[in-house]
Amino acid sequence: MIKHRRFRNTTLEEMLADQAQRLARQAQGIPPGYKRQRLVRKARQAETASHMIDWVMSSGLQPPK
Repeated sequence: MIKHRRFRNTTLEEMLADQAQRLARQAQGIPPGYKRQRLVRKARQAETASHMIDWVMSSGLQPPK
């Protein structure tokens, strides 16, 4: 039986940033092509999502720079 964690130990921002770094490292090890482009795109999306969450959670809601 799988045990589920009740509370998250890391924030969503941290998980997305970690995922972006992991995907970028994977993409570096793959020769140019479709798979590499897909990994780079997913890494970029995770990084953007992390920044958007940070922006939405900020107190001033400043537009992106």
